[in-house]
Amino acid sequence: MTHALNIGQRIDGRYGELSPQEQRAADFILDHLSDLAVYNASELARLSGVSKATVSRLFRRLGFQDSAEVRDHARALRSHGSPIGGPGASAGTPSRLAAHADAEHDNLRRLLESLDDGRLDAASRLIVTAGTVVVIGMRNSYPLALHLREQLVQVRDRVRLAPQPGQSLAEDLAGLGPHDVVVLLGFRRRASGFGALVAAIQRRGIPLVLIADSSARRHADFATHWLECPIDSVSAFDSYATAMSLINLLVTGAMGANVRESRTRIAAITSVYEDLEELEVPW
Repeated sequence: MTHALNIGQRIDGRYGELSPQEQRAADFILDHLSDLAVYNASELARLSGVSKATVSRLFRRLGFQDSAEVRDHARALRSHGSPIGGPGASAGTPSRLAAHADAEHDNLRRLLESLDDGRLDAASRLIVTAGTVVVIGMRNSYPLALHLREQLVQVRDRVRLAPQPGQSLAEDLAGLGPHDVVVLLGFRRRASGFGALVAAIQRRGIPLVLIADSSARRHADFATHWLECPIDSVSAFDSYATAMSLINLLVTGAMGANVRESRTRIAAITSVYEDLEELEVPW
């Protein structure tokens, strides 16, 4: 059971059993989990103000052989998108904020460079010309899928979001074919049935736009268009800033590929807004 838990969960589960010195080291680890992949036992001991023997004893209590195994564990967690960092005392300091900004800029630069080959325009054209668009996102991809659907429905009709709360996916895939498109968002820590979903879409001949991070590359060969979003972060959690930027570009491209119809639809929606008084009147 121990090996199914990450190091933070192991500390939480055994914290009351630790000696005061071990608790001191454990507190430091919990506040610096995002840096754990680069610290050895000596560095952890110095930074937390305990002996190296205390750190080694703590690791053994938590089920690790040594600091090398802890570093490997931390790297594996980060690569799978597990939130292994804590807020820490320095989360809002200028150095932390600058590091966050640098990481965000690098992610966006890598995204834009990957779109130089025309795949973004091709995906936008496919989406705007399809009969029906089904946008699918599960787990942490669901809010992104919801936002994408909300933007797409401004420029074209017949855009559905799946799965609906409490529902399965079969109902939304049945009836789709080569003239429709599925836009599938699949960022890491995906549901276990993700591969089966991609395979089902391919078997039915439904064009697929796949939006995900690099961990989904093994599914990219089955997509009509593959749009990779870097989500690396210096904080505990993955960053979806590039995904939101991509959604902006994708929908803007769809609007540009069908300008007259898009503007007509936007005007019609605006008229309904006014009839229903749904939006706040600007100053």
